[in-house]
Formats: sequence, structure tokens, C-alpha cells
Amino acid sequence: MKKPGLLLSLLPVALLVGIIVLSSSLFDGDLTSGPAQTALVVAAAVGSLIAIFYLKVPWEKLEEAMVTNLKNTGGAIFILLMIGALTASWVQSGVVPSLVYYGLELVHPSIFLIVIFIFTAVISLMIGSSWTTIGTIGVAMISAGSILGLHTGWLAGAIISGAYFGDKISPLSDTTNLAASISGVKLYDHVKYMLITNIPAVLICGIVFAVVGARAVSGGTLNVESQMKDIASTYNVSPWLLLIPAFTIFLMIKKISPILTLLLSAVFASLMACLVQPQIISQISPYDSYSWQTFFYAPIKLMSSHVDIAAPNEMLGKLASTNGIAGMLNTVWLIISVTIFGGMLEAAGFIQTITEKLEKLMRNTASLVATTMGTCLFCNVALGDQYMSIIVPGNMLKKLYKDKGYEGRLLSRSIEDSATVTSVLIPWNTCGAMQAGVLGVPTLVYAPYCLFNYISPLFSIFVAAIGYKVYRWGKRIR
Repeated sequence: MKKPGLLLSLLPVALLVGIIVLSSSLFDGDLTSGPAQTALVVAAAVGSLIAIFYLKVPWEKLEEAMVTNLKNTGGAIFILLMIGALTASWVQSGVVPSLVYYGLELVHPSIFLIVIFIFTAVISLMIGSSWTTIGTIGVAMISAGSILGLHTGWLAGAIISGAYFGDKISPLSDTTNLAASISGVKLYDHVKYMLITNIPAVLICGIVFAVVGARAVSGGTLNVESQMKDIASTYNVSPWLLLIPAFTIFLMIKKISPILTLLLSAVFASLMACLVQPQIISQISPYDSYSWQTFFYAPIKLMSSHVDIAAPNEMLGKLASTNGIAGMLNTVWLIISVTIFGGMLEAAGFIQTITEKLEKLMRNTASLVATTMGTCLFCNVALGDQYMSIIVPGNMLKKLYKDKGYEGRLLSRSIEDSATVTSVLIPWNTCGAMQAGVLGVPTLVYAPYCLFNYISPLFSIFVAAIGYKVYRWGKRIR
């Protein structure tokens, strides 16, 4: 087996990016409905041919890496499917319409952006999951903000920024635990060290979202009271319905499996829909209301497939239209394609060659952190998976940091300040595809407004450059 050179290693990645860029212009930015998946498979095929015929890598090794990657992302796929079921059940049971209704009633449009930024940050911190926060609270908030006439890019940006900040500093977060574990750092030491870069970043984001929200025009001719009246005429709105998200958060705090938590919440909400929304269920089920057939048919229908509900206006019609698990299948297809491409890059040795070249750029603390972040960003682009973008650079750079005398905290923070937050900015990454699918906003539309996801990495480099609380075996260094 030959070792690939740098240009050869970059060829599959360059091909992928080229196809994606061309597809973005030809398919009007709709990348995740087939173009991105096709690009990943084609690039993986070209890379595999190079690996087999030029580098003499056995196909069995390539296949094994692809299967291993798929196994590692299996949990994410199941969570994604359950979020599809949960989102649909929360809409049709009246949970999301109730959240939207009370949000419109209680929150003034001028402070809406900063409120949802803080709200999603708190919820994500409590439950340790940006995905679940965005797939539940985020869906309701973007619907309410759209009714207010706020720009969907800013709405999604505030939701994602808040959710990813909370996720990063939550001891319950899987990425937080993974970054600490890979770097050999105690969990709470890792969390405390991240606050140095993340607190200033989140304060800046809060100021920007507050200013933008205060200056935003809330839609001109839009009549919010009319929208609230239409919601109340379509759904039975009640504060009692908020017990469903409270039940979900309770299960998360109790550390019940995310997959089981989402499934139980979806089933609970679907059954509640049959009880409290008969006017909605009558449009879903062909059987009599409150019959046993309806209590079986309607939950399965709304959790699994497309449902359209009659609404008095177009905006509410979009809110009332759900796709259930079926709406997540394009994203699942994308994740499978990503695992194929990522497995090929690893097995062929392309990733190792690229990261070894990057290591040569590490001359001081700032360049060490910047190169680490560049490696994580590259892995997010090339491997298309957040977890792989933590694991691969972490394993490869841990010895380098140790040899240079840096404590593991610098590595763990650098990984999280890059791999975790940049994953959602890439359309074909599992995180980018998931958030776009759940929020109904294309990645390229919301990406410019995810302020925290840009500011956090920049602050990390800045702090390293000035040498603030950077330690070499317990001693502060520049």
C-alpha cells in the first residue's frame, strides 16, 4: 500500500466541492434532495478507484471503513427519524401552535430575536442537545418569527447560535464529553476552559441579535392579531398542551435515551392530538372521531408521512403542513452518502496525509490553534460528520500537543470551538442537513446569520494569540 501525496489526497475533496458548487447554481441551492448525495457518492467512487488501482488499497479495507462509519452514525440517524415524528406530532397536537400563539402574545417583535437566542441557549444547556432543541423549540420559534415577518435567516441564525452555545457548555452534551475524552481532559475542566472564549462570543451575539431585532420591520401590513385569531380557529390552543414539552424536557434531564425520549414524546403528543384536536384528526383519519381505529390510524399517519391541514391563510398552512419521518429520509440518504465518502478518505490514507501537512504550519500557540481549527473544519467538509471531525483531529493531534508541552485543555477547546460549531454551516454535513431539514431553511440561507458559530472560533484564535490562560504543564505561556 502506497502513501498518497497531498495533491492526490485533495483530489476527491476538490471533486466533491466542485460538484457541490455547480449543483448549487443549477439546482437553485436545493442541495440535499439529491445533488449533494450524488456528489458524495461520485467523489467516493473516484477516490476508491484511485485507492484500489494506484495506492493498492484492498476494497475490503475501504468497505470496512465505510461500514464502521455507518455504524457510528446509526444513533444520529435514529434520532433524526424520531425528531421528524416528534415535530409532526407537536404541530398536529397543538403544542407548536400554542407556543407560537403565546409567543406572539407575550413577546414584542423588537425583542423576539434576542429572546429566542437566550431561550434556545438555556434549553440546550439543560438537555445537552442542540439537535433536539432545534427540532422542538426551534421549530415553534421560527414559525412564530415568520408570522411576525422576521427574516428566516436571522431567525434560524439566532436559534442555531443559542442552541450550539448551550450544547457546547453543557456537561450533558455528547460532543462536549467526546472532545474532553479524546483530549484526556476532565469534563468540568474542559467546560470551564471553554467559557473563556465562549462567554465573550455569546455576549457579542446577544448584542447583535438585540440590535437587529429592535431595528427589524415586522412585516408592514401583517396583522399579528389576525394571525393569532386564525391559529385559535384552526387549533385548540391551551397552556395545558405545554405539559408535552415539559414531559420531554423531564425525560432528557433524567438522562433517558434521546431516541426513547423523542419516541415517547411523539407517541404521547400523537395520542393527545386525537383527544384535544378532533377537528384536525378528522382531516387525517377516515374513521369516526374517538373510535379505536382513529387512535391507531391517526398517530401512525401523522408521525410517518405527509399531512396537510386546511388553514385560513398561507402562512398558517405552512405551519400546519408536516412530513413526519418521511420528511427526514433525504437527510438520512445524505448521512449514508457521507459515511461512504468519509470511510474512503480514511481507509485510503488521504486524511492522514492532509493533516500531516497541516502540522507543519504549527509554529506558535496561535498557529497551533488555528491549524487545529483548520483541520477540524476540513474534516467537517471532507468527512461530513461532526463526530468524525472531533475524533480524527483529536486522535492525530493529541501527541503533538503533548510533545510541545501544552495541556490537553487547549486541544479540547480548540476542537470544540471549531468542529462542533462549523458542522452546521456545511450543507452536506450531517448537522447542516439536519438543521436545514428541520427548520425548513436551506443551510446556505441561514449560515451567514449563525453569528456564534463564526465568532467562537475567532475568539479562540485571538485568546491563543495573546496568550491568555494558555498553560504548559501548569505554567502560563504565550
